[in-house]
Amino acid sequence: GYKNQFTIYDEDDADKLLKHCIKDVGADIADIKTYRRLISEAKNLLLAPEEIDRSQYKRRPESFFPDIYTLYQKRLKECEAVDFDDLLFVTVKLFEKYPEVLEAYQQRWKYLLVDEYQDTNHAQYEMCRLLVEKTQNLFVVGDPDQSIYSWRGAEISNILNFEKDYPGAKVIRLEQNYRSTSNILNAANTLVAHNYNRYEKELWSDLGEGATIKILQAEDERHEAQFVAERLRYHHEHDGIPYNDMVVFYRTNAQSRPFEDQLLTRHIPYVIVGGISFYQRKEIKDILALLRLVQSPSDIIAFNRMINVPKRGLGETTLNKIREAASAEALPVLTYCDALVSGHSLENQVRLSAKQKAGLCSFVELIRRLNNVNANGLLSDLVTVAIKESGYQDFLNSDPETADERLANLNELIGKAIEWEEMVDDADLSGFLEELSLKSSLDEAADDEERINLMTLHNGKGLEFRVAFVVGLEEDLLPHVNSRRSSDALEEERRLFYVGMTRAKEHLYLTHALVRFLRGQRMTQRRSRFLVEVPSKYVEKVRLIPEYQEQLDAMERIRKPVAVEPIAFEVGEQLKPGDRVFHQEFGIGIIQESYEGAAGLTYSVLFNNLSRPKKLVAKYAALQRL
Repeated sequence: GYKNQFTIYDEDDADKLLKHCIKDVGADIADIKTYRRLISEAKNLLLAPEEIDRSQYKRRPESFFPDIYTLYQKRLKECEAVDFDDLLFVTVKLFEKYPEVLEAYQQRWKYLLVDEYQDTNHAQYEMCRLLVEKTQNLFVVGDPDQSIYSWRGAEISNILNFEKDYPGAKVIRLEQNYRSTSNILNAANTLVAHNYNRYEKELWSDLGEGATIKILQAEDERHEAQFVAERLRYHHEHDGIPYNDMVVFYRTNAQSRPFEDQLLTRHIPYVIVGGISFYQRKEIKDILALLRLVQSPSDIIAFNRMINVPKRGLGETTLNKIREAASAEALPVLTYCDALVSGHSLENQVRLSAKQKAGLCSFVELIRRLNNVNANGLLSDLVTVAIKESGYQDFLNSDPETADERLANLNELIGKAIEWEEMVDDADLSGFLEELSLKSSLDEAADDEERINLMTLHNGKGLEFRVAFVVGLEEDLLPHVNSRRSSDALEEERRLFYVGMTRAKEHLYLTHALVRFLRGQRMTQRRSRFLVEVPSKYVEKVRLIPEYQEQLDAMERIRKPVAVEPIAFEVGEQLKPGDRVFHQEFGIGIIQESYEGAAGLTYSVLFNNLSRPKKLVAKYAALQRL
């Protein structure tokens, strides 16, 4: 047992202890998030170290988990300490081992009330069960249709099996909704009724039918964001709705970028709720720092940020000597590094070990490579090479807990570069960095009380807004690609959409795009199955502003059938000079030339509405032969 004066470790203290355990077992500190997650999952399932089935953890890094968990719990006990998960884990184990202790607390708490019961995990469920085992005096509130946190250990079965677990229970259905209008509620009711794992209920409202739900089919993510930004401004200026009473919901954080761009362009203040704005995310700032070094080898802030990302064996003492020597030579720090590794004669020579020289040389070679791409390739080529050849992609993959989300953000940065190329003649690095710097400064300046809320659907639970947009309603976005693995996962995605819909009080917009930049390429998208499940009598299809709708109609007329899986544009037979083509952004044009660029086959196309040819990478451009 523990003494009365035990210590509760916060996350920082627990991580410090866990790092020591990881080192002592011979595992990699870089995998700490994986081990922390596995330990938390085990405790939520009430599994002590000796109860772990080692046969389930045969692959690295998970294979180290049983030993790390065992040592971690041993060290916690030696320190007379518990972590946050132990507050439940140890308590339930205590109740199970010492019935007299359990009975004392059963006598102390005659009645137990639990809110958000649909979000309880196994340990919480067992705690409740044990405390009311004798009296059965348990009152819970919950909505299984809002169970969206299985990834945190929540088990929807806890609430669905409530009447089986407590046969004498009385169920009271709270079906009157005081937030949303009837159109929104009726559509949401019909949608979620497609789920099998739920209680039957029918929300209703006496607030009237209200506005129809608006559905937009956009050409791509930029047009989707333009529409959303314009409608937000319209509701603010025309209806007098405060900005902070409006929200844009998306499934993943990487989707925020085009909406941030459009809001910043229009000087509409916004806030990323529960997250960081796109251009302030670490991985974005890291890659932009590399690009800044290409533009300016004197940028010491960018140099300091990236010289050891990923690690190159250069300690702070060595880097200080390099910076001082560069200053003494009156050279930009990067120019000095180039001269140093190239063996040039320097008055201020910094001695490097073989390992340090190799690390510095790799960085210098990277910048040389980027300079070459900048001089001879497209801007999007430069961003792509900066991500892939810098080792940054492998660096992110070393943390599997966050890799997918961070790589999605970097792919979105490539998409921004391609978008910039399509919008600007002679798109160059200088203009691109200036554009992003301006957006970043606008973002920092937007410190208004009334700001548009941008957030993931998971962060929206419990909130309400007069105007709500749910964007990106496409297969593999919502429902998310990971939900393919099981019907339970798909049902949770449907519940997530239901939660988003029912945040809206007056106006609800649902949007999807025909083409979206995902996973490093233009993808032809299928609209979400969830949109099909929303009855047409509650919705109204809306159109983009006229010039964009005209291009969208032309694209729809020549679109080929979409395969079951979202696919990138198939290059197939190579286009040749003189071929007439259609592009979803620029319309009709003629191929002027084709050549191999750093990002692959590239076309120079003269479009009817432009005075100069555009350079487009074939695998991204989605050109259609006419």
